[in-house]
Amino acid sequence: MGRFATTAALYERLRPPYPVAFFQRIAQQLRVSTQQSLIDLGTGPGLLALGFAPYVGRVVGVDPEPAMLAAAREAAAAGGHAVMLINGKAEDLPADIGQFEVVTIGRALHWMERTATLSALQRLLASDGAILICTSASVADGRNPWLDIHNAARVAWAQDGPIPLGGRSARLHRELAAFLDGSRFREAETIKVEASHMISIGDLARRVLTYSSSSPALLGDKVGAMLADVEARLAPFADNGQIREVVVATAQIVRRVGRR
Repeated sequence: MGRFATTAALYERLRPPYPVAFFQRIAQQLRVSTQQSLIDLGTGPGLLALGFAPYVGRVVGVDPEPAMLAAAREAAAAGGHAVMLINGKAEDLPADIGQFEVVTIGRALHWMERTATLSALQRLLASDGAILICTSASVADGRNPWLDIHNAARVAWAQDGPIPLGGRSARLHRELAAFLDGSRFREAETIKVEASHMISIGDLARRVLTYSSSSPALLGDKVGAMLADVEARLAPFADNGQIREVVVATAQIVRRVGRR
């Protein structure tokens, strides 16, 4: 069983969401069309694959975790989207999978082996295509006054060693240039879209369960104590059990430079 097997049922609903306006903005700015194909690597429950599905003609999602693919399959059926889902890693995809005008990678890049991933991207990306390195996170500029408390709770309940605030995913997005160094890919631009929504204290507490360091499998019989602790920490920030969250969704647009 993979690290995220026990988080799959929670991940889609509880992680900071990608706003609908995020997909609209990117589709418009990159002139995405239904004549194009998209592949989402490390698709998880399909957040990016399904978000972009209305704008492209063919969607493929790839993930090594069967439980995540099951969640993506269920979400695709509920949304009426036709998505091909493949159990595996980017470097293991067959040659006849074809090329794609859009390649997306969300909160998965930090789990990917750099050399193998860059080689796979070189093969998968169409000559005029774009790679979108995407993330969605709570803004950390003071507009989410509860965020430091929530992060401290994540650290306190981490079961596989200390975790730096911001996490590996956030650091790798900041250090994308280093990941791409020596390859034929360069970051061309960044697109950011903000949105806000209300989330319950209970759901913010359960968000801790969506991280591999504090998954239900790792916490075991400590889950109840963790939820009670996090809810108590967040209570001063709530209004009738609800907390406002400001989210920023970011896409770092990467393109191939020079000859293949």
